[in-house]
Amino acid sequence: MWKLAIGFVLFAAVAIFVLMNGGDVDMSGEKHGLDSHEEPAAAASAPAAAASTP
Repeated sequence: MWKLAIGFVLFAAVAIFVLMNGGDVDMSGEKHGLDSHEEPAAAASAPAAAASTP
């Protein structure tokens, strides 16, 4: 049983080490602000505007 606990602690330490040194890893969860949404492309709305004009 103690081997399982030691293995878990070692695995957790390696995982935290990799995540900390891996670069830009965001573990904060879902984002609902304006900075999380991409701006709509102007080219995507242009055909819809052209289709509505007779």
